[in-house]
Amino acid sequence: MNASDRTQFEEFMASRWAGLVRLAFGLTGDRWLAEDLAQTALASAYAAWWRVSRADDPDAYVRRILINASKSRFRRHRLTEQPSEPGDLPDPEVADPAADVGERSALLTALAELPPRQRIVVVLRYVEDMTDAQVGALLGCSAGTVRSQAARGLAKLRASERLAEQDPSGTAPRRQQEVPGEPR
Repeated sequence: MNASDRTQFEEFMASRWAGLVRLAFGLTGDRWLAEDLAQTALASAYAAWWRVSRADDPDAYVRRILINASKSRFRRHRLTEQPSEPGDLPDPEVADPAADVGERSALLTALAELPPRQRIVVVLRYVEDMTDAQVGALLGCSAGTVRSQAARGLAKLRASERLAEQDPSGTAPRRQQEVPGEPR
């Protein structure tokens, strides 16, 4: 890699780091693992920078690398890792600007309980604020598949006992019931 490519990659890396860590955190629920995944994605992008820099959308290319790294991590550890209760974790609180949100831990636990594909779709759609078409292009599926995976994932999140425990009053927003004759 020549000096101009290296400079270009360093600028790309510095400007995308926070977004990649945020995406990885949404996929894993673990701050340290999120940083590892972002670093792995950027290391792979560096090794193939000539290809990444010439892609139509380098951001999408690197996000795809990150998602693939997350999936392979899940496959590698599927049989050995057991989900823990939030109280069993050694350091449940991490200094974070969003730590004041009480439901965050419950939401991350509920997200971790989703199947990987639904979790990826929910995080990309609602955390990264991507459209159905953008998520579909990134994952190599149709927008309809993205919508169905998002709907299934959201239904599981709504039914999650973890999230219900956070709102004992039952005032959490639920999906609105359709009223015959009224527009959606």
